Amino acid sequence: MDWAMKEKSYSQRRACALAGIDPRVYRRTSKRPADTELRVRMKELASERRRFGYRRLHILLKREGWEVNWKKLYRLYREEGLTVRKRGGRKRAIGTRAPMAIPQGPNQRWLLAPM
Repeated sequence: MDWAMKEKSYSQRRACALAGIDPRVYRRTSKRPADTELRVRMKELASERRRFGYRRLHILLKREGWEVNWKKLYRLYREEGLTVRKRGGRKRAIGTRAPMAIPQGPNQRWLLAPM
């Protein structure tokens, strides 16, 4: 948008028409307050409690006195790239299993057959 207005010397209205957007959208300023303090506190809590997702963080922030909607907290949680740490998998047996011994005589190996 700025390129078209500077390099091609188009008016703002003309540049917006070429881009297919309304000029009011281009001029619009965000009225949303900055959430820097909330983001910092949310990151601190997430680093302290790695297994807590945005729902539990919402409860902790609410207890601390933060008035924040869970949908806004979820948006900030995604924007900051926070995720719940996955639990570790099961520990596998180290080494290979020994093969079953070959029976050398009768009555050394018994099996249960389904009936």
